[in-house]
Amino acid sequence: MRVVEVKRETNETKIELKINIDGTGKYDINTGIPFFDHVLSSFAKHGAFDLYIKVEGDLEVDDHHTVEDVGICLGMALDKIEKKNINRFGWAIVPMDEARAMVAIDLGGRPYVVDNYVPKRDKVGNLSTENVKHFFEALANNAKINIHFEVVGENEHHKIEALFKAFGVALDMATRIDERKGVVSTKGVI
Repeated sequence: MRVVEVKRETNETKIELKINIDGTGKYDINTGIPFFDHVLSSFAKHGAFDLYIKVEGDLEVDDHHTVEDVGICLGMALDKIEKKNINRFGWAIVPMDEARAMVAIDLGGRPYVVDNYVPKRDKVGNLSTENVKHFFEALANNAKINIHFEVVGENEHHKIEALFKAFGVALDMATRIDERKGVVSTKGVI
């Protein structure tokens, strides 16, 4: 299964998400948080995923639940992707002006996030920068994947955008089909 749809409704958010891993980078994203839409669009474009996300969230409270729940839904979708004959591992180094993001991922069935991201300001647009790491934690926990990332730079917009682009490139690499591989685990399952 390489096209996955997820619908999730709570008292805080209502989300519809669809991802085509074998897409061309088309996207239609509306989370109600314009900068978050921007970086999710960058993720889709640079990963060559077709991505549709529609969110009704409790933004009158703040952006936390929306960002977290999009991470949960994207993670749920990635967990459903067929793991047979994929590369499993992916990595990318993406510069953006003075910023640079490095991402390494393992779709091996164990959730974990390791990072060095410490934001230098509270918000970019109306996205709370503290929620960037939280997004990746929610995604990793629900996708059951390892995500390691390092971000350096001065401009928070550049740092976050480079991170989402690098994640897209790394995920594209990890999900690519290689018929020689079968299940890439000595256990025989992922």
